[in-house]
Amino acid sequence: MTESQFPVGPKSVAAFEEARQLMPGGVNSPARAFGAVGGTPLFIDRADGPYLYDIDGNRYIDYIGSWGPMILGHRPPAVIEAIEKAIAKGTSFGAPTKAESRLAHQIIDAVPSIEKVRLVNSGTEATMSAIRVARGTTGRHKIIKFAGNYHGHVDSLLVAAGSAAATLGAPDSPGVTPGASQDTLVLQYNDCDGVKNAYAKHPGEIAAVILEPVVGNMGCVPPTMEFLNTLRSETQSDGSILIFDEVMTGFRLAYGGAQERFGVIPDMTTLGKIVGGGLPLGAYGGRADIMDNVLPAGKIFQAGTLSGNPVAVAAGSATLKLLVDNPPYQHLEAMGQRLAAGLEAAATKHGVPHRIQQIGSMLTLFFGDHPVSCWTDADRCDRAAFGRYFWGLIEKGVYMPCSQFETLFFSSLHTQALIDQTIDAADQVLAKL
Repeated sequence: MTESQFPVGPKSVAAFEEARQLMPGGVNSPARAFGAVGGTPLFIDRADGPYLYDIDGNRYIDYIGSWGPMILGHRPPAVIEAIEKAIAKGTSFGAPTKAESRLAHQIIDAVPSIEKVRLVNSGTEATMSAIRVARGTTGRHKIIKFAGNYHGHVDSLLVAAGSAAATLGAPDSPGVTPGASQDTLVLQYNDCDGVKNAYAKHPGEIAAVILEPVVGNMGCVPPTMEFLNTLRSETQSDGSILIFDEVMTGFRLAYGGAQERFGVIPDMTTLGKIVGGGLPLGAYGGRADIMDNVLPAGKIFQAGTLSGNPVAVAAGSATLKLLVDNPPYQHLEAMGQRLAAGLEAAATKHGVPHRIQQIGSMLTLFFGDHPVSCWTDADRCDRAAFGRYFWGLIEKGVYMPCSQFETLFFSSLHTQALIDQTIDAADQVLAKL
């Protein structure tokens, strides 16, 4: 496509031109710049239920969900009411509130690995803090991460990262010093032998292993049970800490996250997105003996002026209550399987090389005919074909993630009719690829 062929309205074009003069690349987070698909990003005016509306007045079925938080759709009335009540009392106190304890109770009750929790402001802050706690608790320096797993823009973890880093072709960022990353061991996801070899080579040196228990930042890549069980056994044998980054999967694949779904319990867990109900909030937690090393109970420093912000806490607490009172997980799984089957049939009918991977309300259509179990597999996919697919769907009112390497998310408000409408749109687009 040439620039003029991208179906973007004039108001979005003008808004992006203005934004580029004010912000690096015109955005406040790289994935939003549409670097992986070309063209001008759509500027969003509002959202409601399963829909986004851009500033040119176009409506789209939303398969981003603000990159994960909107499991209940946009603007759930009970969440909006909770936010309004919290704002009426004040927006920030810098002091403890009972609402923080209420959300902490909800998190501890939901997530099997968490006995104590600390609230922070983002998923990045949660993973950064968890790594520091793991190193401080064990007295060790090295950590293991997996290529294509994104854990926020933490210096020690921004090595072979997924998400926008992979999309933009810069998985290792300038400004990350050799000293910051020299203790990070990067392995391939789902490679059990790689994990065993790393522990054999570095006995007693590895503080922690951190991973996405279902990867969403190189597309949707589930783990094998052998892989998860190997990680659990190797970390336990060596005395290192297993950290599940459930910023995406927490409260989405099950109320207790991927660890509940797979029955493999880590030592620590990081959370974000859904736990804040769409507002900036993250959390990290784990076994009490680990978390009691955090200041002021212990000596490991971590703090934050807005941590436990009362408005974000209210949104998160209301969201979790709704997920308990009316669990959406059976519906999400059914709709995910329906969408996967429909996309599979359409891609097969039109002879498009593809691989569809889905778990719950996370799904990716990979443009390649090989299984995707690690970053090396994902990196072989046809990015140009994905770009044409993305813009074809935009023309038909379907807003997919703007990268081959981002999983889609949908909400409890995505009905069978909307899923079928999406399949019909994809069928028409795939016919032209």
